Amino acid sequence: DTQIRNALWRAQQDCFGHGLTMVADAGLDLPVLRVIEALQASDSLRMRIYAMLSPDTATLNSYFMEPRTTDEQLIIRSVKLYADGALGSRGALLLEPYADSPGHRGLEVDTEDRMREVCSLAHERGFQVNIHCIGDAAVRNVLDVYSEFLLPGNDLRWRIEHAQVVHPDDLPRFGALAVVPSIQATHATSDMYWAGERLGERLSTAYAYHDLLGQNDWIPNGTDFPIEDISPIKTFYASVFRKDLQGYPEGGFQMENALSREEALRSITIWAARSCFAEHFTGSLEPGKKADFVVLSGDI
Repeated sequence: DTQIRNALWRAQQDCFGHGLTMVADAGLDLPVLRVIEALQASDSLRMRIYAMLSPDTATLNSYFMEPRTTDEQLIIRSVKLYADGALGSRGALLLEPYADSPGHRGLEVDTEDRMREVCSLAHERGFQVNIHCIGDAAVRNVLDVYSEFLLPGNDLRWRIEHAQVVHPDDLPRFGALAVVPSIQATHATSDMYWAGERLGERLSTAYAYHDLLGQNDWIPNGTDFPIEDISPIKTFYASVFRKDLQGYPEGGFQMENALSREEALRSITIWAARSCFAEHFTGSLEPGKKADFVVLSGDI
């Protein structure tokens, strides 16, 4: 418990230092949630947390009976699954083999049967489902499973996390099923140096954030720390300019999928809040909402 407490306090300090007042934490289990509850009850953890449950038995048995949506400090109404691994390690599940590893298509983590089982329980209980999908086969598999539960025009806000490689045929399915593509724009500028080696021609339709935005006309955008940098300013920069911090590449990486400044700002504020069912109290500066704001030294 001491180690968990110290990590949470340090994380809170880092988050506040970068202007973050609420985080979505993807995959929390029972022991960590118990510590979070205790620290928030004593007011020593003031960071607001949208907790995605790990799908282990103990955690689900403790928290999966009904959504907890009234406590703005700790919202529990979602569960996190993994359809595949990461692109860099060739663990992302692809429809066709890796360009630099013929015969290898990546890794299936949670099976379709397991995802279907958790989705069925979540649908019954009013929980959101958020599934990690990097490769186009993982995205397709999850859209197939989601399609068994989601009706057009639903507001369940089931998410596909990352959505880095999406087959063009599957793009319209996000809009048709109201599935939320939950992106992290710095992945594009972190991966751009080598992603072409893995994907070949498929790179041209990967990291397609503008196209994904067009499906539901809103898109949440996160930092993905601690994998990427904690700063949302870097998320904004990667979204708009599609460059690394040295300004490479000169014209930007696949600029047809850049976001405008306003779209990028919305993606890390009001749309991020909406993806966590928190737009009624945060995500924009309006009467009656939390006074969460940062003051920047320059006009972005």
